[in-house]
Formats: sequence, C-alpha cells, structure tokens
Amino acid sequence: MIKVLIVEDSRVVSEYLQYILSNDPQIQVIGNVSNGKQAIEFLRSEKPDIISMDIDMPIMNGLEATRIIMSTTPIPILIVTASRNVNEMSVSIEALAAGALGLIEKPLGIGHPSEKKLADELVTMIKVLAEVKVIARRPKQAVKPNTSIPSARQQIPLEDYNAFSLVAIGVSSGGPQTLQQVFAKISGNFPVPILVVQHITEGFLAGLVSWLGRTTTIPIQIATNGEQIVAGHIYFAPDNHQMGITKTGRIILEKCPRKIGLCPSVAHLFESVAREYGKSAMGIILTGMGQDGAQELKELRDTGALTIAQDKKSALIHGMPGVAIQLNAAKYILSADEIGQMLYKMETKP
Repeated sequence: MIKVLIVEDSRVVSEYLQYILSNDPQIQVIGNVSNGKQAIEFLRSEKPDIISMDIDMPIMNGLEATRIIMSTTPIPILIVTASRNVNEMSVSIEALAAGALGLIEKPLGIGHPSEKKLADELVTMIKVLAEVKVIARRPKQAVKPNTSIPSARQQIPLEDYNAFSLVAIGVSSGGPQTLQQVFAKISGNFPVPILVVQHITEGFLAGLVSWLGRTTTIPIQIATNGEQIVAGHIYFAPDNHQMGITKTGRIILEKCPRKIGLCPSVAHLFESVAREYGKSAMGIILTGMGQDGAQELKELRDTGALTIAQDKKSALIHGMPGVAIQLNAAKYILSADEIGQMLYKMETKP
C-alpha cells in the first residue's frame, strides 16, 4: 500500500482528493490536514510514502512546508494546485526547486469534463513519485555560472564539442531542478540556440521560465511562431503547441487538437531537428516519466547528431532517458552536472 498524506485547506477539495485516491486499491490515505504547519506536526508521528501538497494555505503555505520537510525529514511531495495567477505559479515552481517532485492540476470535481483525466493523472503521479528516493535538500542561493574547467566522467573527444548549429532538449518530471543545474553552467555567450520541450502542467510554464531566468544568466523565453532563433538564447515550447524548426532557424508552432497525447512532445521536436539539422544538432533527453522522445533521439543519432541521455543516478525519474539508453539512442550517458559541463566547454572552447 502507498500511504498518502493530503495537505489541503479546502475541506471539500480535501475530501474529493481522498475519494479519488482511496478508490485505488494500492493507495491508503493516512492523514488529511489543512496547512503546512499541521503537515510537519503530522510527520512527527507518522511517515507517509508521499505527500499531496496544496500551495495557497493559511498559517503555513505549501512552499514553506516543502522547504522544511525536504531539509529535515525528506518525503516525496507532489504539488496539487489550481492556482493560475502569476504569484502562485512562481510559488509553485519555487516548491519544485525546494525539492517537490512534481506539479499537477487539482482535479475539478465530479461531473466536470476533465474529471476522469485529471483524477487518473493524480493517481498515476502518486504511484510513480512514491517510489522516488529523496534526500535532504538544503536551501540554495541563486545559482551562478561555473567558471572552473570541467572534466566529464567520460572522456569526450574534442571534436564532439565542435560544429553544432542547435541543441534540442526534452525533459519531464524533475525538469525544473535539472534544467537549472544544466543551464547554470552557461551564459548568453553560448554559441548556438537551445530548444526545450518541458512537460509541465498547463498554465505553469511562464512561472518556470521566469524562475529559470532569475536563477541563471542565459536569456530564456517561451517561443513564438515564426521567430528566428538566436545563439545564446533558450526557447521553450508553449502550452498546447508542438514546436518544430526550419532549416533557416525559424520556429514552427502548431496548435494541438484537443484529443491528442503529449503536447508539446519531445518526439515532435526531435523529429523536426533530425529532419532539418541532422548531424549538425545535439539532442539531449533528461529526467521524466514514460518514453517521449526516446525513439526520436535514436533517429537523431542515426542522422549523425550527437545524442546524450541523463544517467540513472542523477535523474529523478529515469523513464525517458532509460528507454533511450535501451534503444542505443545515446552516444553519451552523463549526469546532469556533466551535461552542463559539456555545454560549458562548448561555450568556452577556442
């Protein structure tokens, strides 16, 4: 049984979450509290396998509770929130940075058209993230670029740092912390553009981009259709749009139909990059559930592109990179820090 603590200040929502989770025979709700302070007190006598954490609560909000829990008695935390204003988006992303494992939209209630979809997503995330081994997280200052000379675990030939026109990155669960770790190594002097597909709950991408912009020094933005990409800039695929690229370096955004799988998808980006850039591209697949982009990373490698998958030790969820490794899609298997070091070496090489 997966033991869950629900932290939610609305009694109606709290009971609804308990109803959803308790309907699964593998899940047991062992506690239901209304703010972060009560959650911390609950953990003194009980240890759940995972915590469902709201953000906007009285007395102590979800961000502060996450910081305390992850620095004292680390337990997997899933942020479950419906907040859409800019401040709450930012606070939710800060909770991910503090050590929460994921962010999901709060189910909208019985009879809502999205009821089953959101309920199923909640149950799936609870089951997957409950298995993640977490460690104590200490509060961090804003990350500064690494100016030391890097040395990757694998001896990467010098030629593998040369002649790239584009870097494409695919990432899902655990992405915010990992992207911050990677991007902290580079700056606006990076020699090529970087395109990113990050799976994140709709409405929270702007908060993620804003947070990354505050904690790194490379310019980061949400892509717009027809935009000409520029070296030393990072472009994120927007919500509900597939992102591709033309040979001349213009972004192509396609609005997704309502009933479609992942959107944006890493697969779509990697396919486009393989077709238009081939061996002059670098493809990187990072932490995340499922297998989005794994097969397409293999297609990238087959064109002669340099491909990298995050290793199991440093990946929060080794689904996407793990499948890529099984498919022999990655030329190199590196930690998040080593990937950042490799990008740093691209920026600083003569």
